[in-house]
Amino acid sequence: MIWRDRKSEALPSTVNPAEIMRFAAMSEDWWNPDGPFATLHRLNPVRLAFIRQQVARHFDRPAESDLPFAGLRVLDIGCGGGLLSEPIAFWGGEVLGIDASAKLTEVARLHAALVGAPVAYRHALAEDLVADGERFDVIVNTEVVEHVANVEPFLAACCAMVRPGGLMIVATLNRTIKSLLFAKIGGEYLLNLLPRGTHDWRRFIRPDELSGLLGRYGLVTDAVVGVSYHPLFGRFRLGTDTGVNYMAVAGRPKLRLAASQ
Repeated sequence: MIWRDRKSEALPSTVNPAEIMRFAAMSEDWWNPDGPFATLHRLNPVRLAFIRQQVARHFDRPAESDLPFAGLRVLDIGCGGGLLSEPIAFWGGEVLGIDASAKLTEVARLHAALVGAPVAYRHALAEDLVADGERFDVIVNTEVVEHVANVEPFLAACCAMVRPGGLMIVATLNRTIKSLLFAKIGGEYLLNLLPRGTHDWRRFIRPDELSGLLGRYGLVTDAVVGVSYHPLFGRFRLGTDTGVNYMAVAGRPKLRLAASQ
């Protein structure tokens, strides 16, 4: 889930080897809804519904369509075991899932084969795809930004792959006192929602910082929506509170043809 540019050592490295090892060690439990990633499984329906809604809105399609992603090329960055990649592929998207962990991409590939999900997976970095000239209509970038060592070069690579008229959806954590208390201390040490050490609060990014970086590389942020967890009911929901988790939607404007002289 962490990135560096293997083709240009002049760029600052964004990879965090400890993060890769941590997630790879838990790879066999990725699809276990009661395992270490139980919280991710609870979050997944909310993320998927939001992604589906935003893609339908952006590309002017009915959200209730069986195939709202039909004809769209989709990149799932930091795909892990494929929790997002598989549903999007079943919704008609041409999906490529990439991850910095070879073990995780193999887990994703095996599970896709088991359920017949038409997803392509690669053990690759975002920067690798940029160097290969890859471009996508939709990029799904969830729970990755807070794990990279250098955010700006990572986001620069992600933005470079969004086609004109395309869309990127980023899900991450806000750097606030509330997120320190609820996501880090509460989530990892009190409620045991996540394995201890999953997050480094100092790597969380505020929505204004994220929007500024996306804008620097040509994307316009259309919306920022908060994601809140309710421990009493054990579920997530969307809202206006961005103090802990949030999702941002950013698009690249379409190219405009110059008026004929």
